[in-house]
Amino acid sequence: MTQSTQTQHTGSDRALPSKGTTTRVGDMQYRVLGSTGERVSLVGLGGSHIGKVDDEQLSIRIMRSAIDRGLTFMDNCWDYNEGQSELRMGRALRDGYRDKVFLMTKIDGRTRQAAAQQIDESLRRLQTDCVDLMQFHEVIRLEDPDRIFSAGGAVEAMLAAQKAGKVRYIGFTGHKDPYVHLRMLTVAQEHGLRFDTVQMPLNVMDAHFRSFEREVVPLLVKDNIGVLGMKSMGSHFILESKIVTPIECLHYAMNLPTATVITGIDSMEILEQALTAASTFSPLGEAEVRALLERTRPAALHGKYERFKVSNLFDGTAENPEWLG
Repeated sequence: MTQSTQTQHTGSDRALPSKGTTTRVGDMQYRVLGSTGERVSLVGLGGSHIGKVDDEQLSIRIMRSAIDRGLTFMDNCWDYNEGQSELRMGRALRDGYRDKVFLMTKIDGRTRQAAAQQIDESLRRLQTDCVDLMQFHEVIRLEDPDRIFSAGGAVEAMLAAQKAGKVRYIGFTGHKDPYVHLRMLTVAQEHGLRFDTVQMPLNVMDAHFRSFEREVVPLLVKDNIGVLGMKSMGSHFILESKIVTPIECLHYAMNLPTATVITGIDSMEILEQALTAASTFSPLGEAEVRALLERTRPAALHGKYERFKVSNLFDGTAENPEWLG
């Protein structure tokens, strides 16, 4: 997190990263992560799903196979599957694999004490002295930014961890409403701080309803903050609409100014799907984008398939408020 002046900007304009920021090595494409200069794989492996695989050895094989084939962005969180996701990823990253990835995890704590404890627990589980990116997780309430940046708030623990070399870059995530993201950016600006990354749902239906693509992404592009996409398939609900295919979902999210599109991978077949999407992606033409949006608009208008926006189904900190501290 560095000092900056935020520039207010809204609208639906979409701009892919410039050609100079996207490269291909073999079958994988890579993009630059905002102003960090780091190159990350176009597709990222989600930590939640990998912790749900019944066979731990299979989950480790999935992760190592992904890395062997060029995937570098690894997503996780302190609260995923009661810590099992981080524990498994820590085991998978032994034997030299840690040096091949850009490792990210998240914390829920809103107080300095809770955040500091969770940061250290995540490092122990992941078997590393430092994560490349640590993010404030589930910033979904308008009061979350104020709690994080208050005296004795979580930002103090995060900045202390960064100073101590435990964390390289700092960001935040949320899935509820773009205005909460804008509030988080505003509060950070008031405290003279600039996030390195912001993570949000970006998918074929988001553009029609409480849209992160329209309200948040242009601001991040303007300020060169790394855009991390998630929920490209809405945790399977978007696919249940029978309107779009998994590859269309992934390609749409990749066509936005995302540095990486994080997707749930819980089998070798789904890994192959994600790697195929990254390998075959090329920028969509305006007509293709327009056709996709027209096709999804009727189903998307009221958030039926973006359940994370309109219900508490995905709100882990609502069900477990003690995680906040």
